[in-house]
Amino acid sequence: MEKLGLNEIRRRFTEFFRTKDHYIAKSHSLIPSNDKSLLLINSGMAPLKNYFSGVETPPKKRMSTVQKCIRTGDIDNVGVTARHATFFEMMGNFSFGDYFKKEAITWAWEFITEWLEIPEDKVWVTVYESDDEAYDLWKNMIGFPEERIVRLGKEDNFWEIGLGPCGPCSEIYFDKGEKYGCGCEDCKPGCDCDRFLEFWNLVFTQFDKQEDGSYGDLENKNIDTGMGLERMACIMQDVDNIFEVDTIQSVLKKVTEIANIEYGKDSVTDKSVRIVTDHIRSVAFMIGDGILPSNEGRGYVLRRLLRRAARHGKLLGIEGPFLNQLLDIVIETCGEAYPELVEKESYIRKVIGIEEEKFAETLQQGLDILHSYTEEVKKEGNNMISGEQAFKLYDTYGFPLDLTKEILMDEGLTLDEEGFTKEMQMQKERARAARGNREGDAWKEDPLTLLDDAKSKFDGYHDLEKNAKIKAIVLDDEVVEEINEGDEAILVLDETTFYPNGGGQVGDKGQIVSDIGVFEVKDTVKGAGSSIKHIGTVASGTFKNSDAVETRVNKTLRMDAGRNHTATHLLHKALKLVLGEHVNQAGSLVEPERLRFDITHFEPMTKEEIAKVERIVNEFILDASPITAEVMNINDAKKMGAMALFGEKYGDEVRVVKMGDCSIELCGGTHLNNTSEVGMFKILSESGVAAGVRRIEAITGRAVYEYILKKDNLISEVAELLKAREDNILNKAQTMVEETKSLEKELHDIKSKLSMQDADSVLDSKVKVNGVNLVTNKYEGMDMDTLREAADALRDKLENGVVVLANVCDGKINFVATASKEAISKGAHAGNLVREVAKIAGGKGGGRPNMAQAGASDESKIDEALAHANEVLKSQVK
Repeated sequence: MEKLGLNEIRRRFTEFFRTKDHYIAKSHSLIPSNDKSLLLINSGMAPLKNYFSGVETPPKKRMSTVQKCIRTGDIDNVGVTARHATFFEMMGNFSFGDYFKKEAITWAWEFITEWLEIPEDKVWVTVYESDDEAYDLWKNMIGFPEERIVRLGKEDNFWEIGLGPCGPCSEIYFDKGEKYGCGCEDCKPGCDCDRFLEFWNLVFTQFDKQEDGSYGDLENKNIDTGMGLERMACIMQDVDNIFEVDTIQSVLKKVTEIANIEYGKDSVTDKSVRIVTDHIRSVAFMIGDGILPSNEGRGYVLRRLLRRAARHGKLLGIEGPFLNQLLDIVIETCGEAYPELVEKESYIRKVIGIEEEKFAETLQQGLDILHSYTEEVKKEGNNMISGEQAFKLYDTYGFPLDLTKEILMDEGLTLDEEGFTKEMQMQKERARAARGNREGDAWKEDPLTLLDDAKSKFDGYHDLEKNAKIKAIVLDDEVVEEINEGDEAILVLDETTFYPNGGGQVGDKGQIVSDIGVFEVKDTVKGAGSSIKHIGTVASGTFKNSDAVETRVNKTLRMDAGRNHTATHLLHKALKLVLGEHVNQAGSLVEPERLRFDITHFEPMTKEEIAKVERIVNEFILDASPITAEVMNINDAKKMGAMALFGEKYGDEVRVVKMGDCSIELCGGTHLNNTSEVGMFKILSESGVAAGVRRIEAITGRAVYEYILKKDNLISEVAELLKAREDNILNKAQTMVEETKSLEKELHDIKSKLSMQDADSVLDSKVKVNGVNLVTNKYEGMDMDTLREAADALRDKLENGVVVLANVCDGKINFVATASKEAISKGAHAGNLVREVAKIAGGKGGGRPNMAQAGASDESKIDEALAHANEVLKSQVK
């Protein structure tokens, strides 16, 4: 059997199924597409579920993939054992109603014996206990020895998840030899020992499980197989665990090199090495697929893995950031098969660096506090830290709960998780109370749910006015027949040109008019039963159910909202061009006055990046590209390259908004006819709103014009104030700043000289406190620098001295204390001294033994505070 590298095994698997007329699909992203049941892709067939269920049509009925996967269910076992991992690759071949058992078994045998050249006498197979068809195919068609075919029950050889498609399995095993066995003569697959290693599972999906527990035959039978690449590499390289496989071993060796240790000498150290080795692989692939560290969802999984790796690096004695050194090896060994790692290397490196640096700031402080907690419980003879302590670590210091639990486990201690959960719940309740329970109204039942048909049709993309009929009226949360002047109510129409809030865009405003009344629409929102609710007030007249009315959307506001919505699409594209393809929309708000756009990005944008994005958007606007909208099948939309937002639910039919060559997105909102109608685009601010999420606020059109007018007026006023031409105000301002600095320095020097002129008289007031000279004094109008200089000068003229000074300037009270080396050697401590002195005047502060400062608020207590310095110093130097 030839020793094959992991990358070569992957290549041969792909090439083999290419010869069998399979469509070779590239690995899907680790982020599930249109599948909210999964946090991360965890198996080879997971991205193909819609093909198996018939929801989507596969590119070909025969497919083969090598799929990158993440599993975190056994994360606590990673490192503890030499076989658990979070990242792995699953090779598989699939048939969607094409071939079945005969071909699947034949090709599996051909691949392992001819393409991998695994000795036939090392192979065993299992089949489901009642699957005579599979048994006969192995025995009679393949000619496989009957004594090495094992029938196993439903628990081992039948695949099903609840109701629906399911079927028997046939698993292929490698015999590692008697030395791994249990010594039993009848040892075979199914035994609990380590002798037989299962490496390929052939699933024959042929049944449809019904609610009554019966199994009907599927009309189209499918094949789903899975072979773990790392496990196959263990066999081909004759090693006992995945950490000895060539590509993974390369990463492991780099870890030991950085840590300057030898692997295999200490079980505790080996555990940390394996954790770091595994986790950096997961981290690299997750970031490469657009996942960013956060405190929830898949972002939390990434953050946990990254921080766990960083912590175990610290346990190995590695100083400073190191994970990016390991990234080099991951890209070197995996980059050819997964080019996205190479393409996004700088981005992955930056995310890892930022997160590792952030965690370094958190880690030591958290470890010190946790250590104090563990020492405390050990002294008490206890083995559990409280939920309150763990929550304080988590909430105040940002120390992850999982890390707390792992450290406690290493020390044989536990955590009161129930108490932690209680503290977390209390915090949520406090936050809810602080918000004034604004969410309360959201839980009220919409009275429109009581109606049989309250459905409305939106028909306002092209027209702002339309004839319609009232279908329902809601007043004071009740469905009524009539409303009159002054009533604040809700109207539901059969058709409307008013856009209801959705996709980040706020609802339209305007009027609904009849022959005898006017209804002022203040907002438009989606209601129950596909209704559109026009919220407003009867300005005049009366409105009754079934009345004929006309909708009149406020054109100015609609156009302004359209400008901002169109600009968000252009902004999205520009951000991807400047920051990278990882940028995706994480939320938006489109109003007539402004737009707000949240994006996934790991660090603040630079001024240069903001300016570049702004310029690109304005260039898109000036290109005067036509804007078109077309409803089409979602698969056709994706083929066009339309951007879809992760987590958004789309139906089979979607609306695609295209802006020339600038942007193609799925969107139900209102837009303009041409990008030039946006007028102009200006970014007002860029800020962080959550981990890995940045927020951009911007304006367009008439708002930019008003912004320019305001800036222009400001420049004129400043020029007038500075008595300078507008084109020279910068030079004039710089000159004035330099003159001000010069004057401030001159003033500082004068104050300093004045403070020293009476130095002798101040020194004459010194008192002896247990052999240490103490000087106190009060000043007015000094800045802090001058006050500190005065204190230093007085101390230097004293032998064995302590100086405490107070100053009042612009209503602020400051204290400064300083002590000589001799005084410190006798117990004087400036930091502790000034803290106690400031307390008398209602202040606080502290600092080093030789120099400290404090602030205070009660000017009437300054003299008393300075007098108290005598008592404090007396307690220090005994």
